[in-house]
Amino acid sequence: MAGMAPTNRLAWTLGAALLGLGVALGAFGSHGLERIVPDAHLRDVWETGVRYHQLHGLAILVCGAHPAPPRGVVWLFVAGIALFSGSLYALSLTGIGVLGAITPLGGLCFLGAWGWLAVASWRAR
Repeated sequence: MAGMAPTNRLAWTLGAALLGLGVALGAFGSHGLERIVPDAHLRDVWETGVRYHQLHGLAILVCGAHPAPPRGVVWLFVAGIALFSGSLYALSLTGIGVLGAITPLGGLCFLGAWGWLAVASWRAR
């Protein structure tokens, strides 16, 4: 990876780290969450958080393969994971329903990142 553009290196590093964290959170959801969260619906909420976390971690890696990924796209995906998945993790663990109000902000970050990536890809030569 020597000579890789800084934004590509950032994307590969963040993507790999976030995917590793997603695996750990998924494993916890499968093997330890039931002891702390008896409510099956809240465990499903956790799994939704993990699914979007993993999907968008992969999206960050895709940015690393893009010829000229806009750095902002990478950070929007990171913000989306933090807000969308993070709020679902917190909701699952605490049962505090108002945390679900944060989730759509993460979804907006995801939508913005995908749109920006599409435009940047179209314009790339």
